[in-house]
Amino acid sequence: MSSPLPPNLRLLLVDDEENILRSLNRILRKEPYEVVTAASGEAALAILAEQRIDMVISDARMPGMDGPTLLSAIRRQWPWCIRILLTGYTDMNSTIKAINDGKIYRYISKPWDDEELKMVIHQAFAYQYSERRRLKLEKLTRQQNQELQTLNASLEDKVTARTAELEQVASTLESAYGELRRHYVTTTEVFSSLITQRLPKDLQPNTRVIALVKAFARQQQLDEELSRDLAMAAALYNLGKLGWSDEMIRAPSDRLSKTQSHLYRNYPEESEQLLMALEPMQGAARLIRHHQERWNGRGFPDQLEGDAIPLGAQILKLAVDLTELQCGLILSRKVPRDDALKLLERQSERLYDPSLSSAFIAMCERLGPDIDPLAAEVLTLTTAELAPGMVLARNLYAASGMLLLNEGKELSRILIQKLITFERGEPDNTRYRLYIHRPDDTEEPS
Repeated sequence: MSSPLPPNLRLLLVDDEENILRSLNRILRKEPYEVVTAASGEAALAILAEQRIDMVISDARMPGMDGPTLLSAIRRQWPWCIRILLTGYTDMNSTIKAINDGKIYRYISKPWDDEELKMVIHQAFAYQYSERRRLKLEKLTRQQNQELQTLNASLEDKVTARTAELEQVASTLESAYGELRRHYVTTTEVFSSLITQRLPKDLQPNTRVIALVKAFARQQQLDEELSRDLAMAAALYNLGKLGWSDEMIRAPSDRLSKTQSHLYRNYPEESEQLLMALEPMQGAARLIRHHQERWNGRGFPDQLEGDAIPLGAQILKLAVDLTELQCGLILSRKVPRDDALKLLERQSERLYDPSLSSAFIAMCERLGPDIDPLAAEVLTLTTAELAPGMVLARNLYAASGMLLLNEGKELSRILIQKLITFERGEPDNTRYRLYIHRPDDTEEPS
C-alpha cells in the first residue's frame, strides 16, 4: 500500500504533441494531485514563473527548447522541483544530457506502462516530501543548535558569575563564622572569670587550665578547631558547679559527702547541657562532658575507656587535675607543682593515656610554672611601658580573676589609660603584668 501524499501538489506535463498530453491527462485524472500542461519548453518556464510546480515531466524531443535543456534550466532556477524525462529508445543522447545537466530524478521510456508511470510519479512525490521534511528538520536542527550554543555561552557566563558570587558569599560567611567562633572563645573566658568569683583567689583554676591547654595545643600542633574547642572547654569546664553551695564549691572532691559526691559526678553532664543549645559551643561541650573519664574506663559520666575518650577531653583532664591538685580542690591539701606532676605520672595507665600524659608532663617540666612557650617572642611589660599598637600575647586578668582583655587585643591610647586607672584601684598595690607580642623591630626595654 502506497503512502499518502501531501495535499496541493502540482504536476506539469510538457509535450509538443497534443495527443500525448491528452493521454497523460486521462491516465492521471484520478490521482491526488493537480495536473497542468504546457506545449513547449518556453510555455513551461512561463508557468513555473507564475505558480508553484512540484514536478515536471517533459518530452525529450520538442521544437525550440528540447526536454533536457528545459530540465537543466528548471534545475538551476527551481532546484526543489522534481524532474522526469519522457524519452524514446532512440533518444539516448538526450537522456544522457538530461541526466548530466538536468540532474533528473528518472526517465520514462515511450511507450510507457500506465501503472508504472503512476507509481514512478507517486514515488517521486513521496521522495520530494521526505526530502523537504529532512531539509526542514535540518534547518530546524541548525537553528536550535545555534540557539543552544548561544544559550550555553550565556549559561556559562551566568554560571561563572553566579559561582564567583557564591564563592564570595561563602568566603564572607566563612570569615564571619570564624570571627564569631573567635568571639565565642573570648566570651567563654569572660564567663570563666565570672565563675571563679565564687572562689578565693588561690582556688581559681580556670586561668591556669586555659594556659595549660593552649600551650599543649601549640606544642602538639593540634588543628585550629580542636585548639579552639579546648580553650573554650578549659574556660567553662566547671560551669555545672554554679548551682553548688559555697561550701561544696570550695571543698576538695575527696572530702565530699555521699550526696555531694553524687552532685559532683553530675557536673560534667550539666555543664554540657548548659552549652549544647549554642551550636559553636557543641565541640567544647562534648570535651567537657568527657573530661572526667578515665583511661581504665572507671571515670564518669559514660565510663569510656582508652581511645574511646576524645583526645581533647584527655588533654583537658590532665590540665584540670594538675591545676586542681595544686589548688587543693581534689585532695584536702594543696599539692606542690612538682609533686602534682609526679602524681600524674604515677596515675598513667589508670587515669591517663601513658604517651599523652608523658608528653604533657614533659612540657610542664620544660616550660616551668608560667607555661610561656613563646618566651622568645613575647615581652613582659608593665602598664607604664605600654604603647598604642601593641598586641596582647596572653589574656589579662584583674586581681579578682576578672578577665580584662583577651589575647590578640590591640592596645589603643584610651585602652592603656583605662588599664592604668583600673590598676590604681587594685588592692594591695597589685600591678598588672602584660604579655605583648614582640614586634620585629622592637628591642626589649632595659
